[in-house]
Amino acid sequence: VQLQASGGGLVQTGGSLRLSCAASGRIFSNYAVAWFRQAPGKEREFVSARSRSGDFKYYADSVKGRFTLSTDNAKTTVYLQMNSLKAEDTAVYYCAAGRGVITSSTRSPDAYTYWGQGTQVTVSS
Repeated sequence: VQLQASGGGLVQTGGSLRLSCAASGRIFSNYAVAWFRQAPGKEREFVSARSRSGDFKYYADSVKGRFTLSTDNAKTTVYLQMNSLKAEDTAVYYCAAGRGVITSSTRSPDAYTYWGQGTQVTVSS
C-alpha cells in the first residue's frame, strides 16, 4: 500500500486548501484513513479520520467546523478540505491508513500502518 499526499502550499489567514491522499489501489473501501499534522518542535497530532466503513468521521476540536474529510467514489483518494485557515494550522500534513483501527484508537498515530510522505501547509498571518 502506498499513499501520496499533495495539495499543500502557502495561503493567507482565512484562506482554503484541499489536500489529497492518493492510494495505490482501492484501499479506502477497506481501510480506515486519517490525517495527522506535525508542526516544528511539536508532536504529531490528530486532525481527522474516517472509519473503515466510512460511516463515521472524526475531527479534532481545533479543526471542527473548518475542515472536512471526504472520499472519492472510486475509493482511491481521500481529501481534506481546509477552510478558514489559521496560522496555527501551519504544519506538515500526513495521511495514514490502517485496516484494524478500532474506535478507541482512531486518534492515535500508532493505529495506522501506512503513511504518506507529508505535504507542507503554511498559513501566513
